[in-house]
Amino acid sequence: MPTPPYIAELRRHHGHDLLLLPGVSAVVVEETREGPRILLTRRSDTGGWSLPSGIVEPGEQPAGSLIREVLEETCVQVRVDRLALLITDPEQSYPNGDRCQFVSMTFRCSYLAGTAAVGDEESSEVAWFGADSLPDVDGRDGRRIRAALSPHGETEFDL
Repeated sequence: MPTPPYIAELRRHHGHDLLLLPGVSAVVVEETREGPRILLTRRSDTGGWSLPSGIVEPGEQPAGSLIREVLEETCVQVRVDRLALLITDPEQSYPNGDRCQFVSMTFRCSYLAGTAAVGDEESSEVAWFGADSLPDVDGRDGRRIRAALSPHGETEFDL
């Protein structure tokens, strides 16, 4: 995944030490007669299926950042409906030694337009899956999807 320029600049001054970063992820839902479908991307780095996601850049609002990220990664236009999950993810370490931790905002989004397709180098595949027939996703994305599909519509968070 390419490092956003402002993160690279932070790293120039901060080195590999831990950065706390705002992250967004989208549970894009398309309602069909057969039931809801969820948009997933196959990550080019790990080969696993995941939700479209990214980092909020300076000057952006989280929802606007997410709309941009989904379009860039999947060629799909979405409407952000609600914040479904707000948590701090565990610390991550990267092969180059960089460490970060994301304050992760997961939004439920509705499909508006576009044909799902790979939009950048972060993904090798983009596809829709029935909500009841999702491929294996990691536990964090599983929780994000469950929160977004919750019929109660309340934002989940950890204490």
